Amino acid sequence: MKLVNVTNSHSRLVLNQLENTDAHMVKVYSMGNTTVVYTEAPGHNEILLVNHKRNIRQNEIQEVQKYFLNKLHDADYRKEDITVIELEGMVEISIPKQPLGQELAYN
Repeated sequence: MKLVNVTNSHSRLVLNQLENTDAHMVKVYSMGNTTVVYTEAPGHNEILLVNHKRNIRQNEIQEVQKYFLNKLHDADYRKEDITVIELEGMVEISIPKQPLGQELAYN
């Protein structure tokens, strides 16, 4: 699986997300027929996978989640707080961020 950054091709989507949500960074990736939207906000990160032709496969969900979690510092989130919502042709992965100073309470 290869994620290709196609953010520049989705400028309207990115602009809408930045204007209408608490997001401060939005990136769009392509994985064949699956589009991945990665959003960073002050209190959470979101990963949205969309495929209009078929449902998202479990291995795709796991690979995309692993890819983005590897980019985050372990103290920024707790794996048990991550939620995955699966719908037909779409998956949302929500990664709540730890409040500053909270990471020590869980070690």
